[in-house]
Amino acid sequence: MTIKIICDSACDLSHEAYHEYGLDMLPLKVTLDDKEYEDGKSISPEQVYAEMRNGKTPKTVQVTAQTFTETFTNYAEKQQPFIYFAFSSELSGTYQTAKMVEQEVKSDYPDADFHVIDTKCASLGCGLVVLRAAEMAHKGAERDDIIKEAQTMAANMEHIFTVEDLEYLYRGGRVSRTAAFVGSLLKIKPLLHVENGQLKPLEKIRGSKKVLRRMVDVMKERGNDVSEQRIAISHGDAQDKAEQLAELIQEELNPKDIYIHQIGAVIGAHAGPGTLALFFLNDTQSPK
Repeated sequence: MTIKIICDSACDLSHEAYHEYGLDMLPLKVTLDDKEYEDGKSISPEQVYAEMRNGKTPKTVQVTAQTFTETFTNYAEKQQPFIYFAFSSELSGTYQTAKMVEQEVKSDYPDADFHVIDTKCASLGCGLVVLRAAEMAHKGAERDDIIKEAQTMAANMEHIFTVEDLEYLYRGGRVSRTAAFVGSLLKIKPLLHVENGQLKPLEKIRGSKKVLRRMVDVMKERGNDVSEQRIAISHGDAQDKAEQLAELIQEELNPKDIYIHQIGAVIGAHAGPGTLALFFLNDTQSPK
């Protein structure tokens, strides 16, 4: 039986991708004005960004235990094997909840064939892993082969990103009030990356044009045979910047494919409008 691939909304894939590969997407949630919305289903990223520009601070909620229980039980009853690829455990409690539910469901259905994988990735870093797993499953690959490929890919996934306004990272507790004020005053753009699933500062750059240039240079420094890769760019309501970055990369590195999509409501609620993120595989051949 073909392996079913499940992901959560923090992978930031398009609805077209979910449909093409028959992915089951479980939504994280966003709370605004005491109302709760499902990421990718009942609220759009544009709505969240508009509210943030108006000074509001959305809150986010992980995938619920009830959602996991219903989903995992449904597939267990059908004897449908599946793999769930989770948003980084360092950024959300979603993975831990899924693991708890996995144990409960497997105690009720001892023969259930499914696995919960912590990608340690976010946004389209996770999305690229999910797409590769889905392609392999679609072609009839074995479960263990899918897991091995996906885990190696996840361990070597680079996340290089910048934000438009440090104020949003301040609201989310990522930078100090002083750093946000000084950064905005001096037009400093932070360049960040993900290390072992956690957000880490990489460099501070003055000026938007320079930060795009630096993102390409980092890809050159860290990338592994980029011309043979599908890379990804996600953005927070900044399609023009995403396309500018894609053009620079296309001219200099000519990747096999560039997947561009907007950052979803949940990750966007923390990073803010204007965020730009780049994802590719590094030259490390063994897991980090």
